[in-house]
Amino acid sequence: MRSCCRAQSCERVFKPSLARRSLETYQKKGLDRLERELVSHIAPDARTAARVLEIGGGIGRIQAELLEAGAKQGEVVELVAAYEPFASELAREKGLEGRTAFRVVDILERPDAVAPADIVVLNRVVCCSPDGVALAAAAGRLARRTLVLSFPRDVLWIRLAVRMLNAGMWLMRNPFRAFVHRPAALFAAAEAEGVQVEDGDRGAFWQWATLRRAA
Repeated sequence: MRSCCRAQSCERVFKPSLARRSLETYQKKGLDRLERELVSHIAPDARTAARVLEIGGGIGRIQAELLEAGAKQGEVVELVAAYEPFASELAREKGLEGRTAFRVVDILERPDAVAPADIVVLNRVVCCSPDGVALAAAAGRLARRTLVLSFPRDVLWIRLAVRMLNAGMWLMRNPFRAFVHRPAALFAAAEAEGVQVEDGDRGAFWQWATLRRAA
């Protein structure tokens, strides 16, 4: 499959070895703290019989947990194909084959290629693209009920850390860059698509929010 321009830089970082470690870590420890926080703030009644879409979800850890908690169908949409065999392995281990799918799709390049979902997860994704605000808008459009979103906090020390990371990437001739987007811009983009921020919190590095569509 020919990579789009957004995928090419991600493929230099998110390699099969990283995907394998993601699966192994999940097998040993389950969801990490941020992932558990996101899942806990999706109302139990919203999970029942829901379709879950995890954008940039890697091996699909969050949608797998939601499927086990009562969701009906899940889909992982990625720019990077390296995650696919490990997403399939996770689905087999959990007995979720037939209820979950993995596709390589650029939702900004092909906005109609992905069907809306009751629950949309956009976890640690917008920081991987200069188009993070547009990704938040796309996720908001696809969310029929709930969108959970996480991103780096917009504070000075994190911006400096990201600049140092990008400088290191430049020295290694790696085209990948990380980005810190303004929370207000991310929220405004999603809210323009009809979802509204309901709750959220922040840790040392990551900030997250739950957005819901009015009934």
